Order: sequence, then structure tokens, then C-alpha cells
Amino acid sequence: MDTRVIMVGDRDGLPWAAVEHCLFHPQGGGQPADRGWLADADVIPVRDPESALVVLVAPEGDALPPVTVGQSVRTRIDMRSRMTHAALHTAGHLVEAVGRRQGWEMVSNNHFPSQARIEFRMPQSDARLADPEGREEATAALRAAVAAAIAEDLPVFARYEGEGRRVVHLDALHAAPCGGTHLRSLGALAEVVLPTLKVKKGRIRVSYSATHGSH
Repeated sequence: MDTRVIMVGDRDGLPWAAVEHCLFHPQGGGQPADRGWLADADVIPVRDPESALVVLVAPEGDALPPVTVGQSVRTRIDMRSRMTHAALHTAGHLVEAVGRRQGWEMVSNNHFPSQARIEFRMPQSDARLADPEGREEATAALRAAVAAAIAEDLPVFARYEGEGRRVVHLDALHAAPCGGTHLRSLGALAEVVLPTLKVKKGRIRVSYSATHGSH
């Protein structure tokens, strides 16, 4: 994006710059921050609580190039990491959707690479989760539901509802307030893997991995 600098400042002693048209997604909602470049310098987006802007800072040990308000700049995001994060976030919504159809309620999520998981609680007891065979049976049901939704290539889209709240939909399968990045459809997901779920202290942990396919 060719854009311009609209504000500069510092955060914890580190300089930052904000641009008019910001492509970057900061860390939040269980999703990692984008990586990218301001001119030719590596930058990471963060939320600045004072300005309420997403601002660009240099990674630790690097320096932000000197910029001034009004200056024209080119920004770029690392599309490989963006699509990795989008695939994991989209798959997380799908895992949540099929878990809810088991009668579970989501209590937390994490969409980071190698850490992705959805945790649920059981409003009612689920006898399948009391032994290893039952847990594998429950996981198999999740896998089948995930595979079916991907095979249907359900569309993924966002709508802005009351008071500007952004709600992400997996067609009619699932909807949830979310500000993250996602793929355009479930058919774009590839290599979705769900190891056997775990139960600890009354919580169900469903770990998963996923990548962005060529769809």
C-alpha cells in the first residue's frame, strides 16, 4: 500500500509511526501480529492505547526509519505469515462450531502456530469423555464434521451488526464476533489435523493445525 504517515510517537521509549491506510493486523483475539515492512525496514503492528491507533514499531534490536507526518511511504505485509494466521483463525472458528454442535461451550481460544487450540466446557456431562476410547470417538465426530464443512466449501464472510460489531460467519454453520483475519471459504483450508482431544479439570481441549491450500 502506498500511503502516508499520519502520526509519530514513542511507546515505552521506542519510536512508532501510524499510516493512513493500515494493512496490518496487531496481535489480539488469539491471533499473532502480522509482520511486514515500512519502506524497507521490518515492522510489527501494535495497538497504542493513547492514540487508539494501530502503530508500527521496529522488532527488538532494530530501528524504525526516520519518518515525518505527511511523508509518503510504502508498506507491505508478509503474506505467507498473514495466510498462515488466517488459516489457523478460520479453522479455529470451524472447530468451535463443531464443538458447539456436541453441546459444548467455548471458554478460550488460541490461534498461534504450533499452539492452536479451542477449549470448551461441558454444560452437561458427556459420558464419551470418561475414557480414552470415548475421547477418540468424540474426536472422530469432530473430524468428520470439520471434513464435511470443508468439502462443502462453505463461504466465510463478515457483517457489521449493531453498534459496528463485526461478526464473522461460516455461512449458516456458525457466527461469532471477531476482528481477526480469515480465508474466503472453508475449502481454502488444507492439512487440518485434530489430535485426540484432552480433558482436564472439567475443560475439553481440542488442539488443531491447519494451512492455507491452493483453492
